[in-house]
Amino acid sequence: MLLLVVFLFAFSSIRNNARTPASINIHFNGENPLFIAASNVDNMLTQNQEYIQCVTKDVLDLKALESTISSHEMIEKAEVFLTVDGGLKIDIEQRKPLARVVSDLSFYIDRQGKPMPLSDAYTARVLLVHGKVTESNLEIIYKMIMAVENDPFLKLYTTDLMIDAQDQISMRTRDCTFEILIGDLDRLDQKITNFKAFYQKAKKDSLLKRYKRVNLKFNQQVVGIK
Repeated sequence: MLLLVVFLFAFSSIRNNARTPASINIHFNGENPLFIAASNVDNMLTQNQEYIQCVTKDVLDLKALESTISSHEMIEKAEVFLTVDGGLKIDIEQRKPLARVVSDLSFYIDRQGKPMPLSDAYTARVLLVHGKVTESNLEIIYKMIMAVENDPFLKLYTTDLMIDAQDQISMRTRDCTFEILIGDLDRLDQKITNFKAFYQKAKKDSLLKRYKRVNLKFNQQVVGIK
């Protein structure tokens, strides 16, 4: 009986491995709309120049498929696996842009702090970054982007970040015409706290439209220029 069970299991396994995937299911995790279409992913599903649904399971290289799909500029990671019913499922995590650099060469900055190309399929409504963004100051910009992303107040109101040639940062908010000078990122948490206190007080007193610049560079104070 034991030999019979082993034989049947081996026979079934060999027969199953000789089959090709019964179906292909491409699933995108997270938000829609997509920066990359399912048809683009489908075009990458080849092994040894054969479409993956024509390749038998015994020679199917799932890790190689994952690597190929994950290398796409719009994809953060991919998981490829066989399902119980004999199909092939591909779970895709798209890259998530947090800001868009507006310059001669425009691009997104994703949640990992890496440059991400614009998509022909969809334009994300994200924070805009102006000025000279280079490889050397990308980390500074990313730190400021994450400060905005992680603060509910700033995330709701901040629309633009600017960086000058000395890597000094300023920003603009949705309902204010003035520029907010941050400077370098030293004491950034305190500067944000000071600005929120200033904003609430100025809004309460209906003074927001009277300022053309608000300077947060100084310690323990906010300097408003009318």
